[in-house]
Amino acid sequence: MEPKNELTNIHINTEIEASALISPELNQKKQCENCYSPVEGPFCAQCGQEVESTLKYFWTVLLHVLNDIFSFDSRANRTLFPLLFRPGFLTNQYFQGHRVHYVPPIRLYLFISIIFFISLKFSTSTGLEIEHVKEVESLTKEVDKIAAIYKQSDVENSQEKLVLLSSFNSKLAEIKQRDSINNNAYESLISELVALESKLVSGQLLSIKESEKYETLNTKWQNIQVGKAELSPERGINFSNNPDGTFTFDWLTPSANAKLEQATSSIEQKVKSSSFDQLFEQALDKFPQLMFILLPLFALILKIMYLFSKRLYLEHLTVALHSHSFIFLALLVAELLDLLTDYSAKNLPSVQPILDNLVVVILVWVPIYLFIMQKRVYKQGYFLTAVKYSFIGIIYTILLSIAFLTAFIWGVADLPS
Repeated sequence: MEPKNELTNIHINTEIEASALISPELNQKKQCENCYSPVEGPFCAQCGQEVESTLKYFWTVLLHVLNDIFSFDSRANRTLFPLLFRPGFLTNQYFQGHRVHYVPPIRLYLFISIIFFISLKFSTSTGLEIEHVKEVESLTKEVDKIAAIYKQSDVENSQEKLVLLSSFNSKLAEIKQRDSINNNAYESLISELVALESKLVSGQLLSIKESEKYETLNTKWQNIQVGKAELSPERGINFSNNPDGTFTFDWLTPSANAKLEQATSSIEQKVKSSSFDQLFEQALDKFPQLMFILLPLFALILKIMYLFSKRLYLEHLTVALHSHSFIFLALLVAELLDLLTDYSAKNLPSVQPILDNLVVVILVWVPIYLFIMQKRVYKQGYFLTAVKYSFIGIIYTILLSIAFLTAFIWGVADLPS
């Protein structure tokens, strides 16, 4: 038997040598370009670097990018439906190790939150314009109707009412020129005057309070027209913790307090001179960045509330990512439906009530979903879950308020002087 084994070994060795002569690269092991260790497979076992170079032809890189996009798309199809309609399913699947078929939590959150905040910025500005147009159209129809009545009939004091009508039209024209109005306080003043004068034009009597208000507003408006007065916006913010109106702290140096007072005065002035739209957009621009602080804090709250659940902090962070992804996705769908509602109001009136009801259903579903998710993930009874859910909601609402105030001040500070 030994001669046969020797012959077999010789035969095998001869085949290996022959194949090595034909393909010399088979006889050479790959080497990691980073740590120079021998490599078997696509990644280095020592340092983890990918063997395949990232410096490739452009078309190769493009194909990899397209592959990532379509890979994300296929996983997104399996992720978005349970994210919206199956509370806690994705989180439990992730905890059980079934991860390959779903979009990773952090990637899912980034993808949805970016789209949500972009659409929110767009829909908010568009919504304000739509409401403005609706208001102007409504007032225009009203004044045209009243004008037609007075021109066709001989009513006592009709000349006086036509003078009021002329004043009404002049203010209405100013409201239409939205770009010429620097702040919403001016528009608010004109709108209030229009509302009161429309009563006078239609022959209604003003109450004592309404008459006093009308005189005050009308005088103010006339002074603004001739340049005798400037409109002071009703909104404002005031930083003060001292009787003299300054904002200082005893533990700061005089120079630091001077800088603080200068900064707060600048913010106060910017708030007064900026429109509501500008302030809201600035706060909205900063808020997504603050969410990266709020998410870990929310996970920390969950960790404290479920201290004996033996869950790791990263598991609580996964819950936070999935819950916020759901909230943003639900609100995104509600935004889209709201835009469709505005469109259907003119073109498809019969569809508008259905869309309005769908928006309400989505907004009601959000807190219900979060409660069910919390119960299914942490597997506690309804009463205990309800108590913890309420407490977490109160704490997180306070944190959200602080975050939005921070975003507001940060945004105002970044406005040009």
